[in-house]
Amino acid sequence: MNRNQLKYFVAAAESRSFTKAAEQFYISQTAITQQIRLLEEALGCPLFDRSTRPVSLTPAGTIFLREAKGILERMSRAQERVHDASTGLSGTLRVGYVRGYERSDLSAHVRQFHQQNSNVLITFYRCSTDALAAGLLHHEYDIIFTWDSTNLKTQEGVACRTVEKARLVVALYAGHPLAQRQQLRRQELRGEAILYMSPDAADDSYGDAFFMQLYNEAGYKPNILFRSADTESILMMVSAEEGISILPAYCVEKLYNADNLVFVPLIGEGEVEEIIAAWQTTNPNPALARFLAMTPPQWE
Repeated sequence: MNRNQLKYFVAAAESRSFTKAAEQFYISQTAITQQIRLLEEALGCPLFDRSTRPVSLTPAGTIFLREAKGILERMSRAQERVHDASTGLSGTLRVGYVRGYERSDLSAHVRQFHQQNSNVLITFYRCSTDALAAGLLHHEYDIIFTWDSTNLKTQEGVACRTVEKARLVVALYAGHPLAQRQQLRRQELRGEAILYMSPDAADDSYGDAFFMQLYNEAGYKPNILFRSADTESILMMVSAEEGISILPAYCVEKLYNADNLVFVPLIGEGEVEEIIAAWQTTNPNPALARFLAMTPPQWE
């Protein structure tokens, strides 16, 4: 039994396909099949029922899938610890954050943590909200900062704290009739071409339902010209005068000398985006425990 056999088995089990597992690792299906058969011989029992389409796990395979994931996780952490020891580091902290949140105050908090834990390597990953949630659940990140568009708060084994309730702003091009306003309400955007800043890459998410409800309460269905989870693309299109957008304020507060862009606060009930920190309660990483112990008092 070796690490590659475990990785191939987990990939085939999760995709229920030897072909898809082979594509994932850029090797032939024959090689995947051979390695899994060797694994089954070592264990003394079949892990897959090959008579079904797609293939399915046997009862033994179902149990071994959980064990194999645990073994791979422990091997990965052991490898990290050996590497850290060889470079003088005592640990790592993998931080995921939603696109645009790099302009928030997150960096200041992380900098404070780093100053007190200089032997911990902090790595950052910028993703959409759905990718962050999936990554957290698959142990790719120790902690994520995200808008809860996938309803992570309902996931068993996931702890959350509210980091901030970010106000929303309307992004307008400088020549727009509403660009001189001091504040706006969503009702006043009826009929505008909306460049929709989506909370994630999916077309129909928990996050979308939240924002569509705000439009519904404003009394109209938005005229969505374009949707994207990428802040920079949205702002480029607004600057080109193709439409307007609604964004969380943290995306634009540190945006200086924005070409042909004006940002007007959006007011009204519920016009905020709640940013949460989320982590797995079973995560044994001591660096995560130290990071959480340093959280600011305003985090709920």
